[in-house]
Formats: sequence, structure tokens, C-alpha cells
Amino acid sequence: MQKLNKNFLAIGAGFVFLVMAVLPWIINDEYMLELVIIFLINVLMATSYRLVTTTGDWSFCHMILVGSGAYATGLISKELGISVWLSIPLAAGVAALVGRAFIYPLLRTVGFGFFIASFAVGEFVRLVWIKFQIPFGGTRGMIGIEPPVLGNIIFYFATPYYLMTLVLVAVSLIAMYRLEKSPIGNVWKSVYEDPELAESVGIDVAKARTQAFTIGSFFAGLAGALLAHRNGSIDPSVFDINAMVLLVIWVVVGGSHTIWGPILGVIAMTLIAEFSRPLLEWRPLIYGSILIITLLFMPDGLEGLIERVSRLFARGKQQVTPKES
Repeated sequence: MQKLNKNFLAIGAGFVFLVMAVLPWIINDEYMLELVIIFLINVLMATSYRLVTTTGDWSFCHMILVGSGAYATGLISKELGISVWLSIPLAAGVAALVGRAFIYPLLRTVGFGFFIASFAVGEFVRLVWIKFQIPFGGTRGMIGIEPPVLGNIIFYFATPYYLMTLVLVAVSLIAMYRLEKSPIGNVWKSVYEDPELAESVGIDVAKARTQAFTIGSFFAGLAGALLAHRNGSIDPSVFDINAMVLLVIWVVVGGSHTIWGPILGVIAMTLIAEFSRPLLEWRPLIYGSILIITLLFMPDGLEGLIERVSRLFARGKQQVTPKES
């Protein structure tokens, strides 16, 4: 049964990828395609953040790691003149190094202390970006970040950039999914369940937390690099506390038990954001209400709600099925 579920999941994911691969020729709308590009980058942000939470570390500096990837690719490609195709993975590596530097002092904290301390560390880095005109551009950020070019294909246009983003995000999701299902992922989950018990059976809790945080930072940096080259600029305000709150809402609303939860959260909150455009001033109240309702009535998020509905449906189906004599 478990193998059947895995096969069904793989087939479903493959079908979704194929549909999204032909999406530019289905919608034929530049604005909608831009929205889908941002949606894919948001999915990568949310799933990378959820990877960090698998050890129980809910940080409040993940958007700073996204920004680290954005600034790194801007500096590497623009100031050093290195090809964008190299600057993007290098930027993800830089974000991983920044995350490694963050987690070293944060290992001394857990729970709410980790949450607050991570915010302080992240704000320090963001203020450095704002304070120093050289090389970060100060409050104005960076401009003139070129898109990738491959032969005659210029990724400034929406369709090629969308396809590139789709492939990179899909590969990243597969990597995170496989990592979570590996023995390393099981170690992370055991740390989340009971760190003292995990340590008593020989698991290096500090190492496990460091691994999850660093790898999550890598994928966050990749998302930041994709965002920087799509916008052609970097605005430090994009990585402020408001963006971090929205990222937390995505993961809480969708759920954090599986990799699919944050994706559901991004889908739901993106639709709400689009439909609530006329109520722009009321958005903080709307988002806050959604977060409170989720925590009170759906503590496992949308993925938990779907699971409960599926169980109720299966139970009802068993009841109406006549028993064999």
C-alpha cells in the first residue's frame, strides 16, 4: 500500500510538472507568467524554511538568507564579471556559509530563544546591507543585475526564465524530499521529537541542527539568486520583518509535517493575496485572522485538514461497503 501511494505521488508530481512546463503556451499572458515565476520562487523559499524546521528550529532570519543569495549573485555576476550560470550556484553556497555562521551561536538556544536570537542576528546583517553604500548599495540596494544568457536565448523574457526557474525549483524539491526520506532526515526528525532521547542514543544533536539549517540556507540562497536575476535589482526592504512574517504564515497555514504543506500554504496565501487586492489596507488583519484560525482549528495546517477529510471519507466508505459473510 505504501509503495502504491509513492507511485501515485510520483505520477501526480510528474503530471503537475508537465502541465506547468506547457503553461506559458496555455495562458499566453506575460503578467500571469510573472506571477507564476514569483510563485515558484516563493515555493522554494517556503520549502527551504520548512526543511530548517524539521529539527524544531523555527528561525526568524530565513529571509536574510534569501537576501544573502540575492546580494551574493549580484556581487559575483556584476562586480566580478563571473557568468550568471556560475554565480547562481555560488550564491547558494554563500548563503549556506552565512547560515553556517548564523547557526554556530544559535545552537546555544532552543525554542522561543532561538526564534528571537535568530531575528537579532538576521537584523544585524540586514542593517549592514543598508548601512554600507559600497558594496551593497545602501537603502537603494543594487541595480543592473543581468539575466542569464544561453546562446541566442535571453532569459530576460518571461517564458525562458519561467522554464529555467521551474526546472531548478523541481530539482530542489526532489533533492529536499529525498533528503528528508534519507537516514539524515530521520535523524533530524528524531531531534525534533525528543532531542534528549536522540542524544542518549548517540545522535549528535548540534550536528543535526547545523546540517538542517545549512542545507535549508543553501536552497534559500538559490531562491534569492533567482529573485535577483528576475527583478534585475535588489531592494533590502524585500527581506524585512514583514516578509519573514509572511513566510512563517505560509508554512503554518500549509503545515510543516511534509514538504507538500508549505506548497499548499503558498498556493492558499497567493490566492488570498490576489483576491484581497482591493482590501490592501486590511491585509494585515486578514493575514493575522487566518494565522489565528489556523493555530486554533487546524494546528497541522491545510495538509492536516486534507488528511482528516481523507480519513473520514475512507471511514464512511468502509461503513457503506457490505461485509462479506
